[in-house]
Amino acid sequence: MPLWKRLAATSEGGWIILVRLLVGLVVFFPEGLQKLLFPAVLGAGRFARIGIPHPDLMGPFVGVVETVCGLLIIVGLMTRLAALPLVVVMVVAIVSTKIPILLGHDVGPFHLAADIKRTGFWSAQHEARADLTMLLALLYLLIVGAGRWSIDARLAAPTR
Repeated sequence: MPLWKRLAATSEGGWIILVRLLVGLVVFFPEGLQKLLFPAVLGAGRFARIGIPHPDLMGPFVGVVETVCGLLIIVGLMTRLAALPLVVVMVVAIVSTKIPILLGHDVGPFHLAADIKRTGFWSAQHEARADLTMLLALLYLLIVGAGRWSIDARLAAPTR
């Protein structure tokens, strides 16, 4: 079986579409668009405030990655491949914004947000709940694929 068919293969039922919609439609597609539409608040400007290196490059880059990969996950096309860069995005988000909250101070280039009122484990856990949920959902999609109701499933189906 060709590699692309193995990547597209899934034995999961159709209802995994709910996880795909959560990841793609609710989170990454709109967040990616907002990084591009409102760069001062959610893209390069925010990246500069939290200490992401090269924010003028990374803000739009992450916005495009989130938008494109979010769309791919919504329709279930190249789902496993689309999940990989988003896993990286989530790990960077946790390291750059949640670890400073956990420790209560800047970490390397990453700055503790000025509007954070509490620090420590419980504050970091509270702030990281959506990031951790997205990370686990992406890992789930990476493991099981897009499910029966996806373009991937159609592409991986045996040809007659």
